[in-house]
Amino acid sequence: MSEDERTYGVVLNDEEQYSIWLVGRELPAGWRYEGKRGPKQECLDHIDEVWTDMRPKSLRERMRADAPA
Repeated sequence: MSEDERTYGVVLNDEEQYSIWLVGRELPAGWRYEGKRGPKQECLDHIDEVWTDMRPKSLRERMRADAPA
């Protein structure tokens, strides 16, 4: 089976970082399915649309806490 015919899922970790993972394979610890599934390029396109801030969640929160009021 070619790579383009496989089904992928968009996955997300606790730091709100995105990736794709082959559906049916066990997810690594700390990752969960975000909801989008489909061909590889479709999943990558979805990530491009929704992942607008590449900074890890912990860094974004720390920067907000350090910002002047």
